[in-house]
Amino acid sequence: MERRVSPMSTLLFIAALVASLCSSSQADESKGTFEDNFNIMWSEDHFKTSEDGQIWYLSLDKETGCGFQTKQRYRFGWFSMKLKLVGGDSAGVVTAYYMCTENGAGPTRDELDFEFLGNRTGQPYLIQTNIYKNGTGGREMRHMLWFDPTEDFHSYSVLWNNHQIVFFVDKVPVRVFKNADYANNFFPNEKPMYLFSSIWNADEWATRGGLEKTDWKKAPFVSSYKDFSVDGCQWEDPYPECVSTTTKNWWDQYDAWHLSDDQKMDYAWVERNLVIYDYCKDSERYPTLPEECSLSPWD
Repeated sequence: MERRVSPMSTLLFIAALVASLCSSSQADESKGTFEDNFNIMWSEDHFKTSEDGQIWYLSLDKETGCGFQTKQRYRFGWFSMKLKLVGGDSAGVVTAYYMCTENGAGPTRDELDFEFLGNRTGQPYLIQTNIYKNGTGGREMRHMLWFDPTEDFHSYSVLWNNHQIVFFVDKVPVRVFKNADYANNFFPNEKPMYLFSSIWNADEWATRGGLEKTDWKKAPFVSSYKDFSVDGCQWEDPYPECVSTTTKNWWDQYDAWHLSDDQKMDYAWVERNLVIYDYCKDSERYPTLPEECSLSPWD
């Protein structure tokens, strides 16, 4: 009798293979404690840690959510955190993990976003990434994941230098945003950024465009964090001297300006299997596509 392999089994096998092929050249700096790296932005009573202090929990209820930010600003580097997302019915709940030039949605901010969009029980999480330059965004992409992000911790990372921004999931590149020398360049490369994370209610848009509302009977909703690592240029006014090909910063060397061959294979797999939405392919929203859409992520 012929044995048939399900598409899901094939997808999971490929995902495991992809993960095993990922480049592991990124070196993590010492992680330090939560107090070493972060301040609570709001609702300190919605923040808890494990007994040993190594795992951090942000909770959301009908009253409020919670958020934290780094004490230090950075301009370029490698930024990584392990997250375990809200399990069960998480419709309307957004866990945000992002870099931004300021605390708050200022009119001239630069920003690099991971947003994890909750869903009804049994439906997959979606990752939305976005990029802002001088207060303008509209550069959304959405991806599925090849695993359940509520069952265990997974790493979510950003590589940011003057040549490219790469969003990674477990060191698999899922999005590449390139820099180029053209008029009205949208690439955010001039302002230092803090790193933030928060959990909040966004049921007016987050799940099926706002059709699925948050079920507060399931509250509190909790996202978990650990193993923050950063290898980047700390900003010191008036301007830090840390962007040079002669420095020892691996994230600013030639090899970090482009995807490696293995990363290109991973990225191609992601493009074929996991992309749900890409603003560069939305001609209804953008009859004239933004200029950066013409840049190749492969170069």
